Amino acid sequence: MILGLQSGVVEIVPYQTDWPRLYEQEKQRIIAAIGAHVLLVQHVGSTAIPGMPSKPIIDIGIAVHKFEEAQVCISPMQALGYEYKGEFGIPRRHYFIKGEPRTHHVHMVEKDSDDWQNMILFRDHLRAHPDAARDYADLKRRLASEYCTDRGRYTNEKSPFIQKVLKHAK
Repeated sequence: MILGLQSGVVEIVPYQTDWPRLYEQEKQRIIAAIGAHVLLVQHVGSTAIPGMPSKPIIDIGIAVHKFEEAQVCISPMQALGYEYKGEFGIPRRHYFIKGEPRTHHVHMVEKDSDDWQNMILFRDHLRAHPDAARDYADLKRRLASEYCTDRGRYTNEKSPFIQKVLKHAK
């Protein structure tokens, strides 16, 4: 089982069949801690797409009713070992990271936001369209080799592809 990546490093590993189980375990811990304050918890990102190579970090999307009200979740998430990073470049997102090496990212956003809709739409589209998923996997591998020590650039370079998929999916 491969899970965990040093901060600032970009490494893509083959899909691991343990990722859904590890997500489910973490989801149960999160629900036990903050379930009364959230609407949905979803496995998002590349580790949520069967067969997709990925950075070995589980991305978790949490939908909340209102961004401001979700601040009540910060302390319980910290008690689970998460570091709170604030909005971290995305307005109205509570962002949490866990582990060193990094094992989990949590994106907590409003359920009716574009950010939530796009996370789910992108994941579901790649799950349903193997050709798009294959193209994304190829792009991720290429970018990871080009930007292996520049996670920001790696992420930014994926953006045009992600926008194209979202436009097509809508």
